[in-house]
Amino acid sequence: MIKLKKTAEKSKDGKVSFYKIGGFADLCKGPHAKNTKDLPLDSWKLTRLAGAYWKGDSAKPQMQRIYGVAFTSKKELESCLELQKEVEKRDHRKLGAELDLFTFSDLVGSGLPLWTPKGTLIRDILDNFVWELRKKHGYQRVDIPHITKKDLYEKSGHWEKFKDELFKINTREGHVFAMKPMNCPHHAQIYARKTFSYRELPQRYTSTTKVYRDEQTGELAGVSRVRSITQDDAHVFCRYSQIKEEILKIWEIVSEFYKAVGFGLDIRLSLRDPKHMEKYLGNEQIWEKAENQLRDIIKEKKAKAVETVGEAAFYGPKIDFMAKDSIGREWQVATIQLDMNLPERFDLSCVNEKGEKERIAMIHAAIMGSIERYLSILIEHFAGAFPVWLAPVQATVVPISDKSTSYGQSVYEKLAKEGIRVEIDSRSESVGKKIRDAELQKIPYILVVGEKEQKAKSVAVRKRGKGDEGLVKLEKFIEKIKKEVEKKSS
Repeated sequence: MIKLKKTAEKSKDGKVSFYKIGGFADLCKGPHAKNTKDLPLDSWKLTRLAGAYWKGDSAKPQMQRIYGVAFTSKKELESCLELQKEVEKRDHRKLGAELDLFTFSDLVGSGLPLWTPKGTLIRDILDNFVWELRKKHGYQRVDIPHITKKDLYEKSGHWEKFKDELFKINTREGHVFAMKPMNCPHHAQIYARKTFSYRELPQRYTSTTKVYRDEQTGELAGVSRVRSITQDDAHVFCRYSQIKEEILKIWEIVSEFYKAVGFGLDIRLSLRDPKHMEKYLGNEQIWEKAENQLRDIIKEKKAKAVETVGEAAFYGPKIDFMAKDSIGREWQVATIQLDMNLPERFDLSCVNEKGEKERIAMIHAAIMGSIERYLSILIEHFAGAFPVWLAPVQATVVPISDKSTSYGQSVYEKLAKEGIRVEIDSRSESVGKKIRDAELQKIPYILVVGEKEQKAKSVAVRKRGKGDEGLVKLEKFIEKIKKEVEKKSS
C-alpha cells in the first residue's frame, strides 16, 4: 500500500492502474490485453534485452528489461519493425560518432558531450542563424556567469521547485552556490540594474550559454538528454500593451528558422493545471490573463492550437512549436513563454507616461531550446546528410592521381577563398575508395579532378544522392553552391 500511495502521489491525476495476469502483477498505466490468446501469434515479437537501474539510479540494483511489441495484425507488426530499423539507422549516437561530430569521455563524465571541430561548426552555424534573425528585431547580446548564489533561485522560486536537480557548490566560506539550471533570473537581474522609462521598452536580451541539470544516469541518452545543456535563450522585458507585438516577432523568427530545415510546425498551447495551482507561481487571475493573451495571439495568427493542460512552465503558459521529422515522429522544438510572475517576484517595472511605477511582463523565448537535443533531432531527421548550408564539409576535392594534386590544391584554395567549407583528399588511394569514403561522410559534393578537368578549368561533380552530374566550370560550380547556401534550401 505504501508503494501504491507514493505512485499515486507522483501521478498527474492522483490515480494508479493495477493489472494482473495469472501470477504476474504490474503497476502501470496500461492497457493490458486480458489474455495472450487475444494476440495473433504472427503479430507480436520480443525485440531486445537491456539492463536498467531501479528509478534510473545507478546506486540501486540493476534489473533486466525485456522489450517487445504487439499488434492486432501481422501488417501492423511489420510496419512497426520497418520503422524501428529506420530509427536504428538514423540513431544520432551512431551517426555522431561515424561523422565525427561529438564524443564522450569516462574521465569527463556521462551526459557531458565533447564537441569536435565539425560538430562545433554545425552548432555555430545554427546559433549564428538564430542571432541574425534576432538581431533584425532589436535583440542585444548579454553574458552571464555559470554559477550563482542560491539566494537568486530562492527569490525566483526555482530553488524550491528544482533544488533536487541542481549541481550545488559549497564554498570555503560556507556559502551555497549552484550551477545555473536556467538563465531567466540572471537576465531579470540585468534588467533590474537601473530604472527604465517606458520609452526604452522593450528591452530584449539574448545569450547562448550552458545550463546544468543533475539528470539521473539512467535517463541520459546520447546528446538528446544531457547534463550540460546549451540554450539559445532570450528574454523580452516589455509593457503589457507590447506583449502581442513582441510574441508575433518571435513567432516570425521561429517560422523562418524552421523553414530552413524543412520542418512544418504545429502549435500547442501549454496551460496550467487549475486543480493543482500549488505547482505554479502566482494566482489564478494572473494565469487566466496570461493564458487568454496567448489564445488571442494564436487566434490572430489564424493558427490551430491543441490546448494541453498541465504542460505550462511553473511561472507561465507557453506556445510550444511541434515539428514532425522525416519519419513522422513529433518533437517539441521552439517555445514562447509569457511570464507575469517573475516580474512580480523581482519587482521589475518601468516608469510610465504619468511618472508612475508600472509592472512589466517578461517573455521567455528559445528557438532551438537545447542545442544538443535539437542537433540530435536534426541528425536523425537528415540521417546525417545535412543540407549544403549546414554541412560541416560542403565539398571535397578528389584528385585522380598524384599528377592532379597540384590542380586539386588550386581548386581547394579557390573554394576556400569563396567561403566554401572544403577538404581535399590527397591520399595515395584509388579514386573509387576516396569517393566511397566521402559518400560515407555524407559530403554534399564530391569534385573529381584530373588532366581533362585541369585543361577545361572544370571539376567533375558528383552530388550526394544523385550521382555524376558531369563536367562543370569551376566558376559555375562556385556560383551554384553559394546560391544553395544563401537560400538555405533543405
